[in-house]
Amino acid sequence: MLMIGLAGKELLPEERGFLKSPAVGGVILFTRNFESREQVTRLIAEIRAEAGPGFLIAVDQEGGPVQRFRPGFTALPPLSVFGARYELDPAKALADAEQHAFLMASEMLALGLDLSFAPCIDLKRGNRAIGERAFHNDPAIVAAFAAAYVRGMHRAGMAATIKHFPGHGSVLEDTHFDAAIDPRSLDEILKQDLYPFTAGIAQGAEAVMMAHVSYPAVAPEPAGYSPRWIKEILREQFRFLGVVISDDIGMAAAESAGGIKARIDAHLDAGCDLVLVCPAALVAEAVRVTTDRALKSRSDLASLLARRQPEWDALTASADYLAAQAAIA
Repeated sequence: MLMIGLAGKELLPEERGFLKSPAVGGVILFTRNFESREQVTRLIAEIRAEAGPGFLIAVDQEGGPVQRFRPGFTALPPLSVFGARYELDPAKALADAEQHAFLMASEMLALGLDLSFAPCIDLKRGNRAIGERAFHNDPAIVAAFAAAYVRGMHRAGMAATIKHFPGHGSVLEDTHFDAAIDPRSLDEILKQDLYPFTAGIAQGAEAVMMAHVSYPAVAPEPAGYSPRWIKEILREQFRFLGVVISDDIGMAAAESAGGIKARIDAHLDAGCDLVLVCPAALVAEAVRVTTDRALKSRSDLASLLARRQPEWDALTASADYLAAQAAIA
């Protein structure tokens, strides 16, 4: 299935057609789709009316530099704040990270979304794209935060998406703009970047998002295009049974597979269940070239990832919500 981006704050006529395509299983929203809580609530309702049942709507609401919706929502600190607090008080830092997860997920569910693609459990080792999005540079500490954050999201009622498998933090390049190559052996990666993913999976994370990074000592292609990484390591070795999601095929590092059809086919053939097509300019071609594939049904993905959505007013008046806000403040 495809999860597509939209051009703006209102649905365009051609986008209404995309939402009805059997190739499209969801929408991912960005800052370009947001003006206010009232506006985005209307947009979400319109998407659901056009798309019908079993349709997923997602966002990246991590906090810090990656918070797509701001006015009308809690200002969420970056995850690196909790890593810094860990040095002073580990137990409180982990508890506060869990509250951050609960608060973020609760607000997004009450807005009408199914997913916020979180947490980022890459190591904090200087990557240009990750930066403050990472908790810490120590794999064991990040593993503890991964478990805490997944617990917080689950307490809110949202499925968790751990990213970017098998680890984006130990390379310098930002895959939005450049190819990234990590030359380390699988044994080294297992002891370092992959260690937090074992904790997230053990805690019950429902989805894993792949990295566009290449690890040539393990497989020749970027991880999201790699049957070795997805089918052998993630599925068989890590025994992950949830949903595997690509990173955005519009990123520069995704171009190694070729054109739009080649990128989608490579992800699906490698074992991805959901392929992100974030730039609105790529969506028409992506839908056209995917309709001839045998795809998962919308209801299959929705049954694994969609969650019950609370009412906004009831949420913001609840004691759990107010306690989480106090902890984050």
